[in-house]
Amino acid sequence: MKIAVFGATGRVGARVVNKAMSDGHEVKALVRDEDKAKDITPGAELVTGDVKNREDIENTLKGCDCVFSGLGTDKTDTLSTYIPMVIDLMNEHGIKRIVTIGTAGILNSRFEEGKFRFQSNESKRKLTFAAEEHLKVYQALNKSRLEWTIICPTYLPEGDSEGEVRYEINYLPEGGKKVTTEDTAEFAYQELIQKRFIHQRVGICY
Repeated sequence: MKIAVFGATGRVGARVVNKAMSDGHEVKALVRDEDKAKDITPGAELVTGDVKNREDIENTLKGCDCVFSGLGTDKTDTLSTYIPMVIDLMNEHGIKRIVTIGTAGILNSRFEEGKFRFQSNESKRKLTFAAEEHLKVYQALNKSRLEWTIICPTYLPEGDSEGEVRYEINYLPEGGKKVTTEDTAEFAYQELIQKRFIHQRVGICY
């Protein structure tokens, strides 16, 4: 299988790339800095460009079977700008499967019906820009015909596996405080392969 990857040098994306390549899959990644990417994701096919550029996105998708995105907001409108182009180009090239990393903020509030977590008292974050960007990704994917899954970790520290990951569809499991980048990457990679949660947001934590 050949996987198109956006956010390949990020904290979760780099781990997903290395897991996929260790299992014998091919990876084609859109990167800004090729030299940096070679060090972080050795062996991946690299496309140097900008994730906000339609042509660069298309060059990355060509010849691929599915898509993984570990892109963060980077305090910009990157997510809401790129996702409509990704959806459009995936349709053009006949690619159906996409797994993205979101945030627990776009899961449903457990206690305030009709709200997302970032809009409710469940969220301790005062700034909502990142969650709003991830929400736009969810809304765009939800309207699409793609086989999408959004993995929604809570607090995401850098680190190796710390044990069994709990998950829940559309909600964050009760009492969940954190999940490491390694366990998030493993969960996302397995979902890309196994397709257990098509058209779902999945909250994950310990």
